[in-house]
Amino acid sequence: MKTSTINELKKELIELPQKQLVDVCLHLAKYKKDNKEYLDFLLFQAHDVTSYITSVKEEIDNHFSELSHQTNLYFVKKSLRKLLRIITKYIKYCNNSVSSIEMLMYFCLKLKQSGIPYQNSQLLVNMYDQQIKKINSLISKLHEDLQLDYYNELENL
Repeated sequence: MKTSTINELKKELIELPQKQLVDVCLHLAKYKKDNKEYLDFLLFQAHDVTSYITSVKEEIDNHFSELSHQTNLYFVKKSLRKLLRIITKYIKYCNNSVSSIEMLMYFCLKLKQSGIPYQNSQLLVNMYDQQIKKINSLISKLHEDLQLDYYNELENL
């Protein structure tokens, strides 16, 4: 089966009446949880990115509070990978460099503050370093004034 291009889909969606367009969106939202979450973001949270980042930070806090009770480093690794997948999904939703930097820096900060002996595990050290590399690449795309501010924050990490 051949999949249509984005341009073809856009043309077809423009021609649809409003009621049918709403039905298509609802049908798409029912199909997959990610579609429903993304539609929720677009409709209710995209206009206020700061509150969205705050809610993501609260979710990161919740994950780290659950991790504080975990003593097995193997399960800590799995939980951190899961948390990074969730953060990556949220970053894709907002598609904004500044908010991406904020979320990834908050994750790195919480990892350092958590007391998890991540230095004892090469996998966790690599995971941390990879996030720092992502942050650096995102910062390099920003305006010079913002770059300086975020590089100063990154130095503290």
